[in-house]
Amino acid sequence: MTAPAQMASTPNWLDGYAAQASGGDLFGDASRPVAECWHKVAQGLAGLTDADPAALQDATARHAADLGLAFRLTGDEDERSWPLNAMPLIVGADEWAEVERGLVQRAELMEKLAADIYGPQTLVKDGHLPAAVVTGSPFFARRMIGRTPPGGRFIHTYAADLARGPGGQWRVLQDRVRVAGGVGYALENRLAMSRAVGNLLADAHARRLSDFFARMQAGMAAACRRENPRIALLTPGRFNQTYAEQAHLARYLGLPLVEGRDLTVLDDRLYVGTIAGPKRVDAVWRWIDTTALDPLSFDAKSQLGVANLFDAWAGGGVEMVNWPGVEVLESAAFAAFLPRLCRVMLGEAPVLPNVATWWCGQAVESSTVAARLGDLALLPAFGQPIEGLESRDPVAGAALDAKRRGALIDALWRRPMDYCGQEIVRLSTTPAIIDGKIVPRPFTVRAFVARDADGGWTVMPGGFARLSSTSALPTSLMGDGDLSADLWIVDEKPASQHLGSRVAGEPPISRGGGILASQAADNLFWFGRYNERAETMVRIVRAILANPADSDGNVSPEGGTLPRLTALLRDWGAISPETAKLSVAKICARALTETRLPSGVASLMRRRQQVGMALRERFARDFWRIVSRPMPSINVEQPQSMLGSTRWLTEHFSALSGLISENMVRSAAWHFLEIGQRLERAQAICRMARLLTPAAGDEDPAAALGLLLDLCDSQIIYRSRYLTGPVANPVRDLVLLDPDNPRALAFQVGEVVSHLAALPSLRDDNIPEAPLRAARALLGELQAATAPDMTPERLAGIEDQLLGLSDAISQRYFLQLDSEEAERRSRLL
Repeated sequence: MTAPAQMASTPNWLDGYAAQASGGDLFGDASRPVAECWHKVAQGLAGLTDADPAALQDATARHAADLGLAFRLTGDEDERSWPLNAMPLIVGADEWAEVERGLVQRAELMEKLAADIYGPQTLVKDGHLPAAVVTGSPFFARRMIGRTPPGGRFIHTYAADLARGPGGQWRVLQDRVRVAGGVGYALENRLAMSRAVGNLLADAHARRLSDFFARMQAGMAAACRRENPRIALLTPGRFNQTYAEQAHLARYLGLPLVEGRDLTVLDDRLYVGTIAGPKRVDAVWRWIDTTALDPLSFDAKSQLGVANLFDAWAGGGVEMVNWPGVEVLESAAFAAFLPRLCRVMLGEAPVLPNVATWWCGQAVESSTVAARLGDLALLPAFGQPIEGLESRDPVAGAALDAKRRGALIDALWRRPMDYCGQEIVRLSTTPAIIDGKIVPRPFTVRAFVARDADGGWTVMPGGFARLSSTSALPTSLMGDGDLSADLWIVDEKPASQHLGSRVAGEPPISRGGGILASQAADNLFWFGRYNERAETMVRIVRAILANPADSDGNVSPEGGTLPRLTALLRDWGAISPETAKLSVAKICARALTETRLPSGVASLMRRRQQVGMALRERFARDFWRIVSRPMPSINVEQPQSMLGSTRWLTEHFSALSGLISENMVRSAAWHFLEIGQRLERAQAICRMARLLTPAAGDEDPAAALGLLLDLCDSQIIYRSRYLTGPVANPVRDLVLLDPDNPRALAFQVGEVVSHLAALPSLRDDNIPEAPLRAARALLGELQAATAPDMTPERLAGIEDQLLGLSDAISQRYFLQLDSEEAERRSRLL
């Protein structure tokens, strides 16, 4: 799909690309309307940044980052920024109409094949399909034989990886029936591009994607046969490669994002555990393999699934998107037979042909592949690493040396059924901005099909385009150095039928934040605790750095406030006992950068980030952008530099606090975030007040009390009330017992009581539940206390009560943690 490069109005940087492209022609095989659209889009993009491709790419990357778009490669510990190309991929409506027809045909074929494999199995009985192609796949689920979906449909969403040859012929590289991975990336790309290019999308008559998502969601709901069904997106968890995509989809579609441990089967019905008790789930959009869905029926080692889930879906208690076991259709071995099966099952030739594939489980085919290995690619027949092929990706025979080629052929003869040969595809190219230059990149497209409310098929007018960083063979999704691009399907004129809204029809009025799963409440609670603990550690480090003592000297074990501040860091687990003996500068540096101890600032920020990843569908984009912002680099040799870092961090926490206060709906999610923060702050106040209480014989008791006022942000109000320096009882009253001081202990406990009282109760007798009773008892104790009562011993007892209250909240509202996570959190407390 290309446009001639002769038009005088084309920007200079696009002309530069034309000179690099084959034959000096940008897209010589495009229809004239599409060619004109390319030039119009190129001119519009150039006008946005004064014809500077690098500036255009930077602006697009900023918009992607603002939306919180990210991904993770297999093996990566941290997420990467989403690599969105600022140049879209453009396809004309007439060309796309043929692709749509082929995709619908392909989806219907997949449906019939799944129904036969897990039903009468006539294809195998009649000799159209070798039994080994089915039973040899690790994704063939024998337990699903004879199990029919309640709605009669095995497939609700389907995706296909498409390759377009230089001559314009589209072909199917691979079918995707387990899950339509990439559908969220297509949505994210469109959202980012719509921000980056303004009205250019509308000017190019690019079709909108929102109607597809509305139809897909309506199709899932219709399959449940229940009014206002609850559909949950089942994720493998935040460490999954596409978790960011799943979270974004859940937020956009308004679906609860759940893990297996959130779900329970009762009486062949599926329920999600929430703070208000179990709530029924009518359908699950699964993003995990069939084998991981139910450890009692499939893989007993799976920690991702739900016990007895098989009984629930087999008994019609829950709908599955897509039906378990359909991933058997994705294998390369199956693809070798699809052209024949299309004629057998549908009575017609494929509209979109396959990439030519030979399954080596047959004598003629294996000999053909062995003889032509230099011209073909070799890949695992069933999507699993095998002898000589350590990954699932195809390997070009021509790229192998003689020794490895011989070893592969020997392995092929030993177990031919494990291998497939496949023709090597030559791909079309599309413009990409790389290092400020416009260069051609080969591309593949993942296109998406879904059922609508009537059970028919609807095709996304766009898709996820992957631009390869090399000329290597196409792989599944994103590799290191690859780019993504937004696919625009353009009409010659605006098409009103493509301007549907995201929600079909006006929904009933609803308020609140929806259901809150117990695990999400747990994560919110601990997000608040980690965030507040990190802020407390930063305040202590800032107080140490601001001390007039020589920052290069060691902390004196006698007298002064520095030993007490150091003791706070040590007792909390921000520094080790050995570090506490070092110079003041090194103590502060270690406290800020410590990652091994539980309360080092860097450790706490990382834990907050990890917990926050499981909540990203609940956080606003501005909030998530601040959370994911990396800590500034800290010069441990310069105390003033460290002091600047503490100021930056303090402003960071203040920004988050402002967003929580002003932007979060007062739902159960907000209550748990606040409870975690208030409990952590109350515990910190107790500990700081206990260790900064002047002892008998202190030379300067006012210094410790003044420091306590500083750490509790109460200096100004103290000075406005008292015309004297810090004195023990007035300071205790202000930071411990004053119910109107937002940094006082009593205020924190009062807030916890209010938040707990606002949460739903499981009791029918109106008697307060255990956490609320414990919080009210502690609040009453503080309300009855006087300043002289608040001795260090009394504060230690209150701190123990706060720990008990935290345990009571966990037992009532949260799931049972795995031992590793429980141990990590106990060390923090």
